[in-house]
Amino acid sequence: MLNFSANLSTLFQELPLASRFAAATHAGFNAVEVWFPYELASKEVAILLAEHRLQCVGINSPAGDVTAGDWGLAADPGKFEEFKTSAEQAIGYAREIGCSNVHIMAGLLAPQADRTVAWENYLQCIDFACLLAAQASITVMIEPLNSIDRPRYLLNTQAQALEAIETLGKTNLRVMLDLFHLQRGEGNLIERMKRSLPFAAHVQIADNPGRHEPGTGEVNFEAVFKALQDANYAGYIGCEYLPLRTSEESFEWMADLRPA
Repeated sequence: MLNFSANLSTLFQELPLASRFAAATHAGFNAVEVWFPYELASKEVAILLAEHRLQCVGINSPAGDVTAGDWGLAADPGKFEEFKTSAEQAIGYAREIGCSNVHIMAGLLAPQADRTVAWENYLQCIDFACLLAAQASITVMIEPLNSIDRPRYLLNTQAQALEAIETLGKTNLRVMLDLFHLQRGEGNLIERMKRSLPFAAHVQIADNPGRHEPGTGEVNFEAVFKALQDANYAGYIGCEYLPLRTSEESFEWMADLRPA
């Protein structure tokens, strides 16, 4: 059977974040993930996880100043010190709530910026994060975002992510394998997924177009799930989609895929 986690940033949005943990348990999940949990103190989140018998399997590093256009900090050499602070915050927070994976966001390539310089800075940032995370037995994840929705995001392809992993050679550096971004940005979904799976710490799903629940778009999820099972993928699959109906109604596709 496959193991699914509830993304509390995309699901149950009618509830405040603190109330979404109970909703996830009520819906049958035993794991959750959150983009940016920092509005809640780590002690509060640790209590919520314990109270509702959940484990957290992923958080993001802070995005920076989103209102100013930031979506991660690692691509900008001028923000290296700010990046280090954000990585320390994310890894410390993850340690305090017992979360094993932190997605370190790449960030946007500034207009007129030199991509080669930005990439070298990105590798330096990821190397720093891996060293810090290793002290807490935490895995650093890197996630390519599609260039349609995030045209200036530095990390767009699975090949780039695998190159970074090979270049740095860190045992705690893995891919966040987001199948929505993979299908939307690169296509040939199952073959590319198979190539990246040996390097993946976590998988996320949403249908395309629209980023809604499976069965609302073009992705053949029956084939996707079979490929994951055939590959003996044992990690979690994050439900990182925007429900067309209520979150509870959107889980119908999952009924026969997870343990009772």
